Order: sequence, then C-alpha cells, then structure tokens
Amino acid sequence: MHRATKIVATIGPASSSPDILSRMIAAGLDVVRLNFSHGTADDHRQRAEFVREAARQAGREVAIMADLQGPKIRVGKFENGRVTLVPGAPFVLDAACELGNDERVGLDYKDLPRDLKAGDILLLNDGLIVLSVQRVIGGEIHTSVKVGGELSNNKGINRQGGGLSAPALTAKDMEDIRTAMALGADLVAVSFPKNATDMEMARQLANIAGAPYGHKPKMIAKIERAEAIPALQEILDASDGIMVARGDLAVEVGNAAVPALQKRMIRMAREANKTVITATQMMESMIQNPVPTRAEVSDVANAVLDGTDAVMLSAETAAGRHPVETIETMAAICVEAEKSEHVELDKDFLDRTFTRIDQSIAMGALFTAFHLGAKAIIALTESGATALWMSRHWLHVPIYALTPRVASERMMALYRNVVPLHLESSLDRDTALQQALEVLVKNGYAVRGDMVVLTVGEPMGQAGGTNTLKIVKVGDIV
Repeated sequence: MHRATKIVATIGPASSSPDILSRMIAAGLDVVRLNFSHGTADDHRQRAEFVREAARQAGREVAIMADLQGPKIRVGKFENGRVTLVPGAPFVLDAACELGNDERVGLDYKDLPRDLKAGDILLLNDGLIVLSVQRVIGGEIHTSVKVGGELSNNKGINRQGGGLSAPALTAKDMEDIRTAMALGADLVAVSFPKNATDMEMARQLANIAGAPYGHKPKMIAKIERAEAIPALQEILDASDGIMVARGDLAVEVGNAAVPALQKRMIRMAREANKTVITATQMMESMIQNPVPTRAEVSDVANAVLDGTDAVMLSAETAAGRHPVETIETMAAICVEAEKSEHVELDKDFLDRTFTRIDQSIAMGALFTAFHLGAKAIIALTESGATALWMSRHWLHVPIYALTPRVASERMMALYRNVVPLHLESSLDRDTALQQALEVLVKNGYAVRGDMVVLTVGEPMGQAGGTNTLKIVKVGDIV
C-alpha cells in the first residue's frame, strides 16, 4: 500500500545494530535522525555506516539527518545525582556552583542571570518543575518553587514566553557540523533558531565543512523558541524545511497553543515550497508498550491530515523496547489517515501564477494526472525540484521521481507522496522515458495498460530544465 507521509526515526542504543536497522527500513523508515545531543562522533559515524549498508541491502536510499544539540540551557549536576524540590521552598540557580544540593544548583549557561528579572517564570525538565524568580544577585538567580518534584542532573531550563539570549549555534554545534559533513549527512536540523540569520550562518558553516566532500546538505529549522513564531516566514525563507519541535516549543508558549501553531506552520511551509516534519511524543507510550494509546493514534493521524511531509519518532526508536513495531504502527496510521484526505487540487491552483517553465510543467502534470485518473506521475529530475513542487499539493496519485543523483534520491526521501528511484542518466529523451517506465514495471508500481504522466527536461541532464509533459499508457512503450 502506497504511503505518502514519510517516517523519520531516531537511532540510539535500541536501534543501532545492522539487523534492527534493516528491519526498521523494511517496516517503512525513510529518514534516520542522528541526535547529536547524545553519543560521540565515533558513535554517529558508525551508525551512519550501518544505515548506508542497510539501505544498500534494501535496494533504496534512506536519508540521514544530523540534529544539532543547540544551546540547550541546563542545570548542573547534584552531589547525589538528584534532589526533590518542595513547593514554596527557596531554590537558587547559581552560575558559580560546582555540585548542587537541596538549596542550589549550578548552570551550564553562565549568562542566564543576565536574561532574567524578578517575576519571570522558569520551567525545568520540560515544564514538570516550575520556579518563580524572586530576584537576581550577580550570578545567582533566587527563586521560589511553584511546582515541585524530582530534579536530576542536567535537566533543561526554559523561560516562559522565551527571550533567552543564548546563540543558536554553540562551539559544540560547529564541531558537530564538521562531523555530520564527514559522515555524509543529507540534512542538518538546527536547534533553537530565532531568525533567518541563525539559519544562514548554519548553512554557511555546513557548506564550508561539506566542500571537501562535494556536499551541500539541506537545512531544517527546528521551531522551538517563542521568538521563532513571529519570525517564521523569514526562517522558512532561509531554510529548506522546518520541524515542528513540540517539546521545547510547548514549554515556552504553553501546551494549549501548540496544536494551532502546528497547523499554521505546516500550512506556511507547504505554501513556501518547503518541507515540514512534525515531532515530539508522537508515539511516546510505545517506548514501553507494544501498542500506542488512542490519543497518540489521533495525534499522528491529525498531523497527516494537516499535510505534514513526515512524522518523527525520538525515544520510541532510540531507546524504546519496540523500535520496529513502532514504525510499522506509525506507517499503518499514516496510510489510514491518507485514505480520508479530500483532494482540492483545482482550488489550490486558483489565483496562482507560475513564472517558471519547470514549475508550470510540474503543476500541469498534477492537474492532468488528477483529471485523467492516471496511475502514476513519473518525474525525471536532476535536483528533485520538480518532485518537491508536485509534493506540495495533495492528490491520490503517487509521484515517482527518477534521478541519476544519489544525493537527490536521499533528499527526496523526505518529500510527501514522492518515491525516489535511481535511473542512470541518458542524453536521449526517448531512451530515458523507456527506462523510467521499465523501472516502474520492474518494481511493481505499474502494469501494462496503466496510464501515466511523465515530465522530463530537454536537453537532458540539466537541473531546472523540466519543459516537457507526456501522457502514455504503459503498454504503448514497454
């Protein structure tokens, strides 16, 4: 069964073996996330090698996304590893403290006191603990515990409403970008960007680090700061896609605001011809349990109905007990949700103008395939741009994007409703079209008599040159 929505899964201790990776790919994994908040550079290199080998054995390309840690502001360590905070009790966040206790704890971000004032609310450990700032004295933040509980080493700190000044790229991130380029990451996810400048800087660093390998990754902005919301359009313009990172975002703006923001971000990304990933706690209960809750099923389905390109798994596959079963379950939910999607393709084209020939051909292919009831759309593409434009509009016709470039294949693994396939380059259009149809028939995507819509560019082999649309029946050529 064709599944349009892609699945991103984080690789960790529970899923790093070649066998588990192979089973995850067979279950429907499209993009692997390497979380640079955990593990060493050698860990990530080895996992990337395992992913490439498992994908090669599966006969398809799987993209690798390097997710940078960013300026995660955290408490320091405690003498006994953890403390229990009592509501109403005083507690000090002290930039000079080495080992914490019941009364105070250190900070990994020493400039935090400069960002705060009396009356600010701090949320620790993803909002489970709430502190109210009473006063700031030098490097000490004196607070009162509003919501208590257990606080352990290195838990995160957010300020309600955002406004912390920590830069999006740390020294660790810069080193991790070099590691990511050396292992051939196709995508780089930038944590906590506040504006377009953060994304432009990350792209420049990635392009410089990737230059020795002839590699330019796509840049994904993780929207998880309150300040990023009013700057969303400029961040989109500076990125290749965004991630709706609901964890830290919910802590800063409040849980209740996130569902509407998710819908808005997905809509804006699609209108801007950018990709979008919906992430955080999608199948959280499957870390322990073999089946998800009904609320989680609805959450995944609603992200699909919102139009997300991909849904993402974090701890569920990195550290959970059922990484393969989680992907299988998520894939099944996506397929069921997609069946109910209403196509409004004609409405999508109203009041739109296309100034580029290749984009006009892409839109023409969608319109033709929809109204003729074609079995498939075949896009012969170098860069993948034609497939991306097509994927921004939903219709129940799969798009098969054939390219000679492995990098383009991997990039298109994230595009909704696009199946990337490899096709050796040919300078003769008719030969290339014949080979493309043969690839579809060989893989069982089409049979004799099926009507398909093809797009191709002449002269062949040039990115951005799609200028031809052709309608054929498979039996007419193959």
